[in-house]
Amino acid sequence: FNIIEHEKPVGVIVQLGGQTPLKLARALTDAGAPIWGTSADAIHFAEDRDSFHELCKRLEIPQPAGGVATDPQDAVKLAQQIGYPVMVRPSYVLGGRAMMRVHDEAELKSYLEDVYADLPDNPSILVDKFIEAAKEVDVDALGDGETVVVAGIMEHIEGAGIHSGDSACITPPVTLSDAVQETIIAYSLKLAKEIGVKGLINIQYVIKEDEVFIIEANPRASRTIPYLSKAIGHPLAKYAALIASGKSLNDLGFTSTPKPQLYSVKEVVLPFLKFKNVLPILGPEMRSTGESMGISDDPYLAYYKGELGANVKIPLQGKVRLIGTTEALAGELNELGFSQTEAQDYDLLIDLEHTRELRHALENGIPYLTTLEAAQWTLKAIAAAQANEMKVRPLQA
Repeated sequence: FNIIEHEKPVGVIVQLGGQTPLKLARALTDAGAPIWGTSADAIHFAEDRDSFHELCKRLEIPQPAGGVATDPQDAVKLAQQIGYPVMVRPSYVLGGRAMMRVHDEAELKSYLEDVYADLPDNPSILVDKFIEAAKEVDVDALGDGETVVVAGIMEHIEGAGIHSGDSACITPPVTLSDAVQETIIAYSLKLAKEIGVKGLINIQYVIKEDEVFIIEANPRASRTIPYLSKAIGHPLAKYAALIASGKSLNDLGFTSTPKPQLYSVKEVVLPFLKFKNVLPILGPEMRSTGESMGISDDPYLAYYKGELGANVKIPLQGKVRLIGTTEALAGELNELGFSQTEAQDYDLLIDLEHTRELRHALENGIPYLTTLEAAQWTLKAIAAAQANEMKVRPLQA
């Protein structure tokens, strides 16, 4: 605030700095700093859980059942009402810190004991129904206060329950039906218009059996913006800044959802090798520290190239060790020319039981897979790479 007083800015843009600047919007407004873009009131409207729930209810956008608990006893009672499994987390943390999926009351009580011991100020606990065997989707959209355009739909490759910052994703979507995509766009447009977004908004959905549920909406730039900007060929952060300064979407010539001709995959870079004895397993808490991107006219080649960019060299032949996998996966690997082994001389590890063997693979630079979805995509990527020549494609294509 001393900086604001000294500089006397004509406007302050808070939507490009992640979650923390959003929490300063109200204080900045009260201090006399003009917020450019989505207003402090609109930000609060989207960020306040009760207000957002009522908005979604009024707009007839389904949400998973959930609520806010003010103490451990309240959390246990709320989870009983919602039904297990539930996703729980403190209300004010970032990056999924201390977020956990719990399956029964004993597990919940153990979690609550740890949370209230480790975190200050007796935080409120968010309790939400976890929808099993579901797919998660990210949407980035731009609004100018009157008009909204969905910039892209990003389909997560790992299933729901893994932090959105840790799941690989692809745009345009591969497995979502046209009807589901139309529903996602319709929900996103009316939500962003009602909030009064001026600039960027990120919305997360979960899809189960073609039914779309909204998880949350954040009226700011998400970590997906650099990737999506490259995928669609539009500088979204620049557009958001220009809208915040008074331009309209029509002024920018950005009036409809782009239809990219290539598939783009975002893969994550993980730091597990730096931490001894930690198993490289993904979950609700964000672990990744970087990203790579692969592009191709084939979605599975794009995935293969994304893995290469993350320094994961998926073998196209050799030995594979399978732990806790399905007969279908084993059969597909056999058709691709892989032989199975129980020894540690393998070229690829698929471990769905999350054993200590993952650590051996990690420390020896051997590619490993820990989710069924990643395994299925990897096998299709291997088949695509075996059948097609790898081509370099410019981002401008």
